[in-house]
Amino acid sequence: MNYIKIIPTILLVIVVLFASNQSFTINQLQYQSHEQDVLIDSLKRKIDTLMLESQIWDYNFSPSNTHLLSAIMFVESSNNDSAYHKGEDAVGCLQIRKCMVDDVNRILTINNSYQRFTYEDRWSRHMSVQMFDIYRKHYNLTTSEEVARCWNGGPRGMQKELTAGYWEKVNDMLDI
Repeated sequence: MNYIKIIPTILLVIVVLFASNQSFTINQLQYQSHEQDVLIDSLKRKIDTLMLESQIWDYNFSPSNTHLLSAIMFVESSNNDSAYHKGEDAVGCLQIRKCMVDDVNRILTINNSYQRFTYEDRWSRHMSVQMFDIYRKHYNLTTSEEVARCWNGGPRGMQKELTAGYWEKVNDMLDI
């Protein structure tokens, strides 16, 4: 038998097997890297949430109002910062519409503040909470029901029948 003719074939088979094994290993490592990226993103979100909870005190929320804000976020978006309702162009964890950003910017102008919000700010939990608090303070919303119903139905939300069902959902979350 002529071994000299078989050796290149054997070497080729070894090289192909080695290359396919390396390809499999590379795919495994890429998958593991992706899993780690997902874990890191998840941990970053948890850190952001913890930081937000500590920053909420900067907005003069009492512990009960902090719970109220969490309940409203849950009812609005299931706490999803990426939530989007196409029909209303409502964005973020608090489902803020453009008219709310416009109203908050109007309030800031009245108060001679240089701060302004953009429509993109609705995607930021931190900015959304700031807008929520500016709105709440401007309209002097003090009770949980007032805050929830006026957040849902505008400054006259307490007078609107439709906001009563929204308040029930938020109130149910407060009881948990």
